[in-house]
Amino acid sequence: MPTTMKAIVISDFGPIDNLVIKDVPKPSASAPSTALIRIKAFGINHAEMHMRRGEWTESVPISGIECVGIVEECPGGELGVGTPVAALMGGLGRTIPGSYAEYTVANVSNIVALGKPGEELPVSWADAAALPESYATAWTCLFRNLNLQPGQTLLIRGATSSFGRAAVNLAVDAGAIVTATSRSEAKFAALKALGVSETVLEGPNLGGRLGESGKTTKFDCVLELVGNSTVVESLQLVRRDGRLCLAGWLGGLDPIKGPSGPEQDRGFNPLLQMASGVHFNFFGSFVFGTDDFPVSDVPLRTILQKVADGKIDAEPWKVFGFNEIHAAHEAMERGQAHGKMVVTVS
Repeated sequence: MPTTMKAIVISDFGPIDNLVIKDVPKPSASAPSTALIRIKAFGINHAEMHMRRGEWTESVPISGIECVGIVEECPGGELGVGTPVAALMGGLGRTIPGSYAEYTVANVSNIVALGKPGEELPVSWADAAALPESYATAWTCLFRNLNLQPGQTLLIRGATSSFGRAAVNLAVDAGAIVTATSRSEAKFAALKALGVSETVLEGPNLGGRLGESGKTTKFDCVLELVGNSTVVESLQLVRRDGRLCLAGWLGGLDPIKGPSGPEQDRGFNPLLQMASGVHFNFFGSFVFGTDDFPVSDVPLRTILQKVADGKIDAEPWKVFGFNEIHAAHEAMERGQAHGKMVVTVS
């Protein structure tokens, strides 16, 4: 058995060139309730860009918050050796070495079996790698935080991100009527192809542009992925007893602004900025694996099968090789990705 592995290591916080491929000791699943995964592919996430830059409160030299692969060790027997799995969060890339490597050790509470030991996946490893973080987070936001029901109206702000596309796919599959925003009209056709009912250009005065005859459109649910810069406006777009879930920060990490004028430095003021009777909540995927948010709650295996059956289009925007990690991060930094990017590990 090899004692070393290839890993992509953050040599120092800063630019893309600080991601360096090197040999490091191969980990072992020696702690209770952990498993060693031989990684087949992993997804690329904005969180990893912030970790590389040193902008995240937690990070370790081997980044990566999700992966798919095969169980090689599991001392507690919770997962059989040879089981195809997905792993996400639970400290991966933040407090413990992550998925930018040939192997990683994850807590079993953050691992989902995608099949039986030795079983082939119904899709490629690259296609499977597009699912864990984006689809687990989108599913939880839609069907737990928003309690989305068939026939309900849903607004997704920032729908052309990988997270947004996952939410679109799941919501359309569930029978919701989806309105989606994007900063680029060129991406509207792709959203329509996914089953979106209406597309709107993301930007100021969204409510005014959605309304007809001077009346603002109200939605049953809003999934806010642009973030703090637009959430106050989104709160005005939810009907009474409707729900808003804040789960993304495509517009940056600055705090929510207060009302315009001399009061703005005081921050968010619900008295002035929230509609009465609206349910406002938050979801952060770092809670996956806790007692309240077990990853086993997420039907990733069912979603994987729907992808295989052609019911959900989750094809990655681009697949990179392990040695192409710089190109993947460059595309992320420049905002060039039109969907999920994944990296395969030979």
